Amino acid sequence: MSLTGTTFLYTLIVLSVVAVLLPLALWSRLRGPKPLRALGRLLMVLFAQGTAVALVFVLVNNENNLYDNWADLLGTGNHVEQAANLGADGTGGIALKRLPKVRQRFSPAVGPGMGGVRVTQLKGRVSGVNAEVYVWLPPQYHQAAYRHHRFPVVELLSGYPGSAKAWFGSLHAVSQLQPLMRDGKVAPFILVAPRMNLLAGVDTGCANITGTVNADSWLSIDVPKMVTDNFRAQPGPTGWAAAGYSAGGHCATKLAVAHPDRYRAAISMSGYNDPIGEPTSLAAETPALRRANNPYVLLRDARTPPAIALYQSGQPGDGYEAATGLEQIAKAPTTVHVVFIPKSAGGHNMALWRPQVIPAFHWLTQQMGLLHGRAGGPTPRARSTGGSRPAELASGSASPAAAARRP
Repeated sequence: MSLTGTTFLYTLIVLSVVAVLLPLALWSRLRGPKPLRALGRLLMVLFAQGTAVALVFVLVNNENNLYDNWADLLGTGNHVEQAANLGADGTGGIALKRLPKVRQRFSPAVGPGMGGVRVTQLKGRVSGVNAEVYVWLPPQYHQAAYRHHRFPVVELLSGYPGSAKAWFGSLHAVSQLQPLMRDGKVAPFILVAPRMNLLAGVDTGCANITGTVNADSWLSIDVPKMVTDNFRAQPGPTGWAAAGYSAGGHCATKLAVAHPDRYRAAISMSGYNDPIGEPTSLAAETPALRRANNPYVLLRDARTPPAIALYQSGQPGDGYEAATGLEQIAKAPTTVHVVFIPKSAGGHNMALWRPQVIPAFHWLTQQMGLLHGRAGGPTPRARSTGGSRPAELASGSASPAAAARRP
């Protein structure tokens, strides 16, 4: 029975009703010795409490898309088949342009907000990751007038814990953006949501860690390669952006700063710079890893300021300080747009981020030069500096960014 399925939810609702009616019907009718009657009543109380807690958990989980399945919840899922040393740029010396195209099989995705979304199981040829990727195509994709058109792409990154479905389910990305794309107010982006939780019980920090996980290469190489192989998508960096919330916001910023040859822009909502903002992040395990995966440090120490645009929103103590830190050190052509969110807007949750989707995509459309059919912005000259960079080569100090709570 699926953790997020309707059958499981309805079963819990029925059990919760039974748990309430059972004591009302049997509390005073129990027979037998006093200890046995006490035990029976205790079991009814525990049954009522257990079903209530389980129902509330499922409702919260379905609303926020925290755990996609039982393996994620129980910490038994592992989507890493190998984690070789892929070098400083995360390619492992593989000539990506020479890799043959691989046609993926897609099936309709199931769940709230997943209308029109397709899913495929992608076996990353570079990263060694084997996980699902969700893809949604804009309204124009199948129109005759656009049959030769290549579309820009946004990688949608979830927080930790979080499901790849969260942007479609909890944040209502399709229902919010589809009408605007149809009316020409937002560019017709292909939306791509790859699995972020690759190892049980830990956040990968979007890092390449030899022998453990190559999350950076999964997101910045394997997923884009699959998209351009199977859809009329623009190549990076001109036509690619990343967007995320919480840990996903940190990841989106890090990918853009580390790989300006793969991404043109990034959106971060309530993100952080120092990986220690997520206590379970593998990228926070050592000072060297923290520096190598800290977008503040990467941007500060970049020999050539990358031609990227960053959208950073946050509240005091939850992303705002990280955003202003990036803004203060950014040098042209890097641009940083900081959005202050007052504390009164709510806490670190989907209700805070959902209203930000449309403003962020308006900004993204403008920054990538996609209004009125214009071409994308300039191709950055800087090369990728992130990936499985050896720890001994990492330099710099940690950012003063405030740590963000997990969603």
